[in-house]
Amino acid sequence: MYHNPVMLKESLEGLNIKPDGVYIDVTFGGGGHSSAILSQLKGGTLYAFDQDTDAQEQVREHPNLIFTRANFQFAEQYLKLLQAGPADGLLADLGISSHQIDEPTRGFSTRWDGPLDMRMNTTSGQTAADVVNNYSEAELHRILGMYGELRNARTLALAIVKARAKQKISTTEELKRVINPFAPRGKEFKYQAQVFQALRIEVNQEMQALEKLLEQCSRILKPGGRLVVMSYHSLEDRMVKHYMQTGNVEGILQKDLFGNIIRPFEPVTRKPMEATPEEVVANPRARSVKFRIAERKGL
Repeated sequence: MYHNPVMLKESLEGLNIKPDGVYIDVTFGGGGHSSAILSQLKGGTLYAFDQDTDAQEQVREHPNLIFTRANFQFAEQYLKLLQAGPADGLLADLGISSHQIDEPTRGFSTRWDGPLDMRMNTTSGQTAADVVNNYSEAELHRILGMYGELRNARTLALAIVKARAKQKISTTEELKRVINPFAPRGKEFKYQAQVFQALRIEVNQEMQALEKLLEQCSRILKPGGRLVVMSYHSLEDRMVKHYMQTGNVEGILQKDLFGNIIRPFEPVTRKPMEATPEEVVANPRARSVKFRIAERKGL
């Protein structure tokens, strides 16, 4: 297993697993959560999704597992093709896996030099180098501010544009050399991580994919079904919280023709749970996790 699953015990408890139930893991990764779910199934089925070819290589045949290599935004379409009935639970562990970070050739990590790629699906789409070298100053300002939450996003965007005019920025080390002078003293690593996060989210269109996934959940899950989501970024967590509270990512309560509030889910966790200090020591990726559970209401 190349990925240490975050909040595993809480995930299994949150899903409230029935041995003969139908479950969905939309972020298979290294298979840690999926393996634990499968160990509790007797006659049930787990449908797992991941767009990463490396994740697909971790899949081991299991009579109760059906794996599909696809972005989770297409989960509903594939579940229909597979004739999978409404599920008893859906698990989403958002963000990036430890293996993706630890593989220099993927370009996700600030620790090693590697190509500026950052694609979760390495077979298609634009790379981080495409974003860095081709986006306008205004577009770079937007993603660095929104997804990286940088206070000096405008200044850094201008610096990137000036640097790439002299020489194309193709590797993680080349990008770090551009951004380091703008990092707060003593917080260089955190600043680099914020920039890399912003690029990764843009490259993989993560916010758009998450919105599409969430809006499917009321149809994918049966009444009483559990939605368990782990987020690692404030924008993700806000979308998840709003969806669980109101049924849409904007957080706007909607009403039917009779004035009844349309609210497909009931939050089980009023506030997000966090990893224990012991888990954070053992698995640093759990440091920023926000863990939420909601239950599908009856029709």
